[in-house]
Amino acid sequence: MIVLVHNFKIVTSILDEALQPIEVTVLNKTISETLKNIASQYPEILVVWCHETLIKDLNIEAFSKVFHHKRILAFYNPKAQDYLPKQIGYVERSFYLKINKNVTFPTWMASSLVGGINTVVLNTLKPRLNYNVSFDYFLIALAKRAMIEGLFCYSEPRLIKNNTFLQIEMPKATKQELFKFVKQHYKWVWIVFLTCSYAIYERKTSIFSLFRSLFYKQLNQELDLETIDIKSSRQQIEHKTIDVIIPTIGRKQHLYDVLKDLVKQTHLPKNVIIVEQNTQQNSVSELDYLTTQNWPFSIKHEFTHQPGVCNARNIALSKVESEWAFLADDDIRFDADFFTTSLSIIKKNGLSVLNYLCLQPHQKQSFFKMHQTTIFGSGSSLVKSSALKELKFNKAYEFGFGEDSEFGMQLRNKGEDVIFIPNLKITHLKAPIGGYRTKIKQLWEAENIQPKPSPTVQLLYQTYYTKQQLQGYKLLLFLKQFKALGYKNPIKFRKQFPKQWNQSVLWSNKIKQNSNA
Repeated sequence: MIVLVHNFKIVTSILDEALQPIEVTVLNKTISETLKNIASQYPEILVVWCHETLIKDLNIEAFSKVFHHKRILAFYNPKAQDYLPKQIGYVERSFYLKINKNVTFPTWMASSLVGGINTVVLNTLKPRLNYNVSFDYFLIALAKRAMIEGLFCYSEPRLIKNNTFLQIEMPKATKQELFKFVKQHYKWVWIVFLTCSYAIYERKTSIFSLFRSLFYKQLNQELDLETIDIKSSRQQIEHKTIDVIIPTIGRKQHLYDVLKDLVKQTHLPKNVIIVEQNTQQNSVSELDYLTTQNWPFSIKHEFTHQPGVCNARNIALSKVESEWAFLADDDIRFDADFFTTSLSIIKKNGLSVLNYLCLQPHQKQSFFKMHQTTIFGSGSSLVKSSALKELKFNKAYEFGFGEDSEFGMQLRNKGEDVIFIPNLKITHLKAPIGGYRTKIKQLWEAENIQPKPSPTVQLLYQTYYTKQQLQGYKLLLFLKQFKALGYKNPIKFRKQFPKQWNQSVLWSNKIKQNSNA
């Protein structure tokens, strides 16, 4: 390990793992330039950077756990303001900006304050990297582009022992640098959108920054890290036991097919937890085959008249016993080596939450690399049971949209990371609904002004978006709705849209309050 000590402008000293000085000839150069030189001299070594006031606070003992494989970029900035101004939220639609800085949290908002990366990553991506920028810009540009390609990027509080350096004045990007970043990492139309957002929400003109950004080209987003083999030192498997969670309603035959797929597994689950719902009073279970047939695993069957997939999954979660829990749907299909391969992937990569490729029969695969994702599928994920402790699906989202994403954010705010697995496919049949499913009447259906967006979507974004992200989403929704409907009567639409948005906010607050009651 090599430690680059800096003052945000230049490297002031270079230390070894024992924090003793190394005699080198690259001192007093920019951090980016020094990092480039170190990578060329040491092809495969962990290089750490930290501000010169932090040397005594480096948590060296935790580094082996933080950097448990070679494809990790970790960094930390405890302050609320990151390098890029909060206005980046106007154009960014992921859940990577509202960072929980108390836990390990996936994000590309990197920091020069303290961090580390293996030089094998820098050498592999060398033709695609530009070191002639500030170090913060370099790090964020690297993380933004490489995260989707399989670089694992984290805000990591374990890098330091305490936050005694809070008085340090952190580097901040200018508005021009923000526009440059957006132009280089998003489609060109987003710099126009950013300009409009500044004008609408801050009453500021950004024409000069917009004009300057036009001279920058979008950076190549295709980065190849597949040649860097991952072999994690983190031990995530001890017992190899798996429980399967399946909420079901009115899909007797499809559920039977899922059970048959489980029977064929080369690594059998220990328990299959089925929560069957039927809203008809005095009804009984239709799943006779659960008791009339022999199964090579234990089946825990719960029957309830209360509808709702959030409630059903919570019932199932309370009955999990095994080391791992597979959250499944009642209309999916998968191959016989599904669990065997999953355990192999977990062992190799040190994962705790796997989100599988889940496609309908007619859909084609779009992503082919394992990477961090803000998507969480409550019917297509394998989660370590210890990560599920004290977590529940939020009933505010019952019969609405977003319960999957919200549960995924609960996991991330607990310090877990959701990883997309591209080489294990689940086929989602999207089976027709059962005959006795009842249409749930939403509380707001009788309103003269219908909420837009859905109140559960509004609640999700109110909770996990930054203020600027929510404002950007509102403007984008306005433009999309105008393009679809508003152009026919723009004056009426201009009056109607804010009323619908306010209704959405109103009902999102109501369902939140009801769920907490």
